[in-house]
Amino acid sequence: MIRNPKRAVVLLSGGLDSMVCAGRAREEGFAVLALTIDYNQRHAVEIAAAHRVAAMVGVERHIVLPIDLRAFGGSALTDAIAVPKDGVRDGVIPATYVPARNTIFLSLALGWAEAAGARDLYVGVNAVDYSGYPDCRPEFVAGFERLAELATRAGVEGDPFRIRAPLQHMSKAEIAAEAARLGLDAGQSWSCYDPTPDGRHCGLCDSCRLRSAGFDAAGLPDPTVYAARP
Repeated sequence: MIRNPKRAVVLLSGGLDSMVCAGRAREEGFAVLALTIDYNQRHAVEIAAAHRVAAMVGVERHIVLPIDLRAFGGSALTDAIAVPKDGVRDGVIPATYVPARNTIFLSLALGWAEAAGARDLYVGVNAVDYSGYPDCRPEFVAGFERLAELATRAGVEGDPFRIRAPLQHMSKAEIAAEAARLGLDAGQSWSCYDPTPDGRHCGLCDSCRLRSAGFDAAGLPDPTVYAARP
């Protein structure tokens, strides 16, 4: 397989964080291969947002890969479990955690990266303003990078992969400000875990609360239409 150092695979959910990751990859000189996982999630409206963001960033190729994690369940995003609306609680992993989601997604991104000759993978995990998910921690990112070296032909032959998590230590306010600096329209992204029937952010789930607080703290206008004020 031919190595192409000018390419990077970006996990693009359609959310604010992944949008900023795609913008950063573009700014850093990569042709972006955008991978969106349609895992039959409750908030599937984010797939449309991913298409909008991919067009805005100007990606080389955008793949929407279907994988039905509702077959496993175990999460408010993939099962008949209510989405929590009472705010983020320290030390409690919420019901919106999807079992091993980032491990699954990065494994798929790794497969595409090796096939496409890319050695850089971008993922929008964050360990500051987040909901306590274990697969958003720096230890996870470092562990998966080591796994990629062990699990691939490229890694075994001495051409390892780099897992880039540029938002890892940024607050949601800093991420909102970074979107503005990159000239990205944050209104094209989607964050809500529990969209209303008329297509608005619910305003009360953890993701809506973090999004709204981020724009407020950054002193930026929030382009999001909420059904209820976060």
